[in-house]
Amino acid sequence: MSTTTLAPPRPPLISWLAVTSLMLGIFAIVTSEILPIGLLTAIGADFGISDGTTGLTMALPGIVAAVAAPAVTLTTARLDRRVMLCVFMAVLAVADVLAAVATSYWVMLVSRVLVGLTIGGFWSIGAGLAGRLVPPRAVGTATAVIFSAVPLGSVLGVPAGTFIGDLAGWRTAFLALAALAILVLAALVMLLPPLPAHQVTSPRVLLDLLRARGAGIALLATFLIVLAHFGTYTYVTPFLQNVTGLSPVVVSAVLLAYGIAGIAGNFLAGKAISTRPRAAFVTCGCLIAATTLLLPSVGGATVGAVVLLVVWGLAYGGVPVCSQALFIAAAPRAPEAATVVFTSSFQATFALGAFVGGRVVDAFSVSTVMICGGLAALLMAVFLWSRTP
Repeated sequence: MSTTTLAPPRPPLISWLAVTSLMLGIFAIVTSEILPIGLLTAIGADFGISDGTTGLTMALPGIVAAVAAPAVTLTTARLDRRVMLCVFMAVLAVADVLAAVATSYWVMLVSRVLVGLTIGGFWSIGAGLAGRLVPPRAVGTATAVIFSAVPLGSVLGVPAGTFIGDLAGWRTAFLALAALAILVLAALVMLLPPLPAHQVTSPRVLLDLLRARGAGIALLATFLIVLAHFGTYTYVTPFLQNVTGLSPVVVSAVLLAYGIAGIAGNFLAGKAISTRPRAAFVTCGCLIAATTLLLPSVGGATVGAVVLLVVWGLAYGGVPVCSQALFIAAAPRAPEAATVVFTSSFQATFALGAFVGGRVVDAFSVSTVMICGGLAALLMAVFLWSRTP
């Protein structure tokens, strides 16, 4: 059964405000997940731990989200989606408050577990609801609005959170996110209509999808590129501060430029996947490989580091949309299952990349992890190009 149904007879303004509330929910989630990238050094210094160990704050949510995506979809398949979205946004608010008041690193990790639970649940449910909120002719636009939250998290969320952290401490940045989550919760309650479950995703549907050849190609390509990206980008702040020699304020500005480039990359890839999805994905992989491999030698200079980060942002902006397009192409009749597998695989590799990258940073250097990530991205590009029809 299709997940796209006719929208209820609601005023167009209310329908689009409901779509916007979903976008803001994903924006709050994405920002909560990746905010430690901009505050990694400050968080580690507060708890007296290394950058590599602090990287667990990035790895743990991904591990939990990878499990939560299929688990939540299967166990709550018959529950009203509006209720579930509100519950998960309340959990996010609690998680961010817990991070802000954490008295030990272990408490901080507990808060990150809650963030991971929210990612897996909210994303798997909310990402496919555009067809139930707006008329069929506007579903494509509404979906683009919802997914624009991903690059916006990099453009606005992380730089703003890093700026707040520099001015008032990293804990204040998490308190600001908790306030945002509460506001989004109120918006969801007021703007979303009742959303009873219209499609039940069973374990058999997920298993059939995983057996498809196209899904296997999408899984391996996603694994390699996400491993490459988050194994390196998680530690970009220590690189910019310790290798390039930038101040925290300048780092925030560079991350902002990275995020703006990511928005451009998202829309460029969105256009390209309609005709050549694999070629677009390969291009993203090649650019990420080039930038990360060049950073250790060129990134010592401010200009070189900034240029490479902008190109990196442009390339990574297209990765999520390209990856999801491959999964949906592998299962055109089961879009919800495709979204679940995409979310789970993406988050699992997100966690693995942050964890492995941390071990490389602690054992060798932040420059070494850039080279390792570049080789993984290059391997992804070669693999996917060799499988292009």
